[in-house]
Amino acid sequence: MSEKRDNFIRLAEGRVTRAIDSIRVIGNLSNRSNYEYTTEDSKRIIDALQSEINALKVQFMPRQA
Repeated sequence: MSEKRDNFIRLAEGRVTRAIDSIRVIGNLSNRSNYEYTTEDSKRIIDALQSEINALKVQFMPRQA
């Protein structure tokens, strides 16, 4: 494999793992015995995360020449 490919794999594995861990920790906020929040609060969190996922998808789309 090329050095660029090796770097991509190495960095992607760590970054994706950290992102998933962070999302799971955010999910812990849903525990109503520990936290109080509104439906609007949860919607804002989900919308913000979804917006970033959508932007990520665009970044990975093939560019047309």
